[in-house]
Amino acid sequence: MLNQFSRTQLLLGVEAMDKLKNSRIAVFGVGGVGGYVCEALVRSGVGQFDLIDDDKVCLTNINRQIIATRKTVGRYKVDVMKERMLDINPDVKVNTHQCFFLPENADDFPFEEYDYVVDAVDTVTAKIELVMKCQEKGVRIISSMGAGNKLDASAFRVADIYKTTMCPLAKVMRHELKKRGVKKLKVVYSEEKPIRPLEDMSISCRAHCICPPGAERKCTERRDIPGSVAFVPSVVGLIIAGEVVKDIIAV
Repeated sequence: MLNQFSRTQLLLGVEAMDKLKNSRIAVFGVGGVGGYVCEALVRSGVGQFDLIDDDKVCLTNINRQIIATRKTVGRYKVDVMKERMLDINPDVKVNTHQCFFLPENADDFPFEEYDYVVDAVDTVTAKIELVMKCQEKGVRIISSMGAGNKLDASAFRVADIYKTTMCPLAKVMRHELKKRGVKKLKVVYSEEKPIRPLEDMSISCRAHCICPPGAERKCTERRDIPGSVAFVPSVVGLIIAGEVVKDIIAV
């Protein structure tokens, strides 16, 4: 019967579509990368999601995040993403978690129920904890390395963490994961040398923070505020989504 996933089924087949429909994917971080992961996976027919993010849409997100518009500024990203996903597929189940993932709350999430975890968070501590929890529970995971301060969308690669080069975040992750005995981790990283952002205080969040009042984490708390464009994090998100789909239907 003709349906919204018919064109996908022409390429993947009925069995693959059933696997996607019966899969539960957790996306940690619903920003520039994670938003496009959700977009592509819900359009691919994945049946259940857990969205984890404590952030609200900011005016400065509009340049690159698929959920960011003038109408959504100030709203929780997980709520906006859920609405969008339900508009795409009214039958999808979306569980939202308005929180920042940390080692302290890692046990609050049912990792054993996830078929796949997408790491699209931007702190090393959270990334390491996600990898360790997935290793403990035997859950597949793919991690996004640095997407900020990049302009070449064609420079991104899928590789094991120990085969990455150039990316500063990947270097830190290699070191930390090796200390913890982690043997492998699928990641998406860039071979492009990071660009140093312009030090223009007239447009700097550090000098002109517009985070909503009461925000638990502000961008001004970061050591560096990265620059970004529309065509880099979106590509990373779509690459990750493609890897998730391929891995799920291959089982």
